[in-house]
Amino acid sequence: MKLGDGVEQAIHCVTMLSRVSEDGVLSAAALAEFHGVSTSYLLKHLQALSGAGLLGTVPGPKGGYRLAKQPEEISLLDIVLAVEGPAPAFRCAEIRQRGPNPLPGRYFAKPCGINAAMLKAERAYRAELAKVSIADILADLEATDDGGIAARGCAFLDIHERKTAR
Repeated sequence: MKLGDGVEQAIHCVTMLSRVSEDGVLSAAALAEFHGVSTSYLLKHLQALSGAGLLGTVPGPKGGYRLAKQPEEISLLDIVLAVEGPAPAFRCAEIRQRGPNPLPGRYFAKPCGINAAMLKAERAYRAELAKVSIADILADLEATDDGGIAARGCAFLDIHERKTAR
């Protein structure tokens, strides 16, 4: 299974936004700068996260993004579904029924075994992502960071966080 670059960007942005103060926001341009990615490409994913209710937005030139939920309430699955959509990664097109010398429909009464196996794997994959919250990601980071990662993020927030009325 291959996820788009937007999933990684979205997870990192949600993680970064979890460190913004309650009355603060970060602009899409600041998030893109911090992660070294295209602002226009990132905007598409931030809008999807906002549409899914994971991010809140503050409009205007001093606006930006903040979390709409607590980090413990946002799972990796929530982010993946917001960015990639809810459709399964594998889509069975029933090609077993195509080609020369087609068989009667009775041979295809049972669901395709390949499709069933792929959907089972997808359910397991989604269940694992649903178990991991942004709070879990932050806890793992804090347990392994010698202070360098936190210092980099704090220094960036000190410069780029915008204070707004909640």
